[in-house]
Amino acid sequence: MTEAKIAPVRKTIRVSAPPERAFEIFTSGMTRWWPKGHSINKSPIQAIVMEGKPGGRLFERGEDGSVCQWGKVLEWEPPGRLLLAWQLTQEWKFDPDFQTEVEVLFIADGAGTRVELEHRNLDRYAASAADMWKAFDSPGGWMGLLESFAKLAA
Repeated sequence: MTEAKIAPVRKTIRVSAPPERAFEIFTSGMTRWWPKGHSINKSPIQAIVMEGKPGGRLFERGEDGSVCQWGKVLEWEPPGRLLLAWQLTQEWKFDPDFQTEVEVLFIADGAGTRVELEHRNLDRYAASAADMWKAFDSPGGWMGLLESFAKLAA
């Protein structure tokens, strides 16, 4: 018996900023829009860092200087596209051998930008895939994160 493939979580939001600015805020400004409660570190978030190059790390730095990696940059194509390896397990722990993908597109839309996010390969969570899909699709998941980003990018 084969397991059903879990659909990606897809979210779209429009921001008033042009693609270049939206990309910069999304990637370099995460500390300003990512909710402090969305942390896997024991220490409160001091900064969220996305190293702007393929192979660059995505991590949070705690107020005590500790670092918790979330994933890495797979493709860095400013200002139009970003592909991340999301390497957090269902226990919200970093695992360098685990990977789902988060792709973010920044598409010019009049004077603003349409931001399209897709979190895919969720079937890799195996028995927890449906629960993880629900978490990423919940109001506190990717849509809530995009709404927080959009407020800053307005």
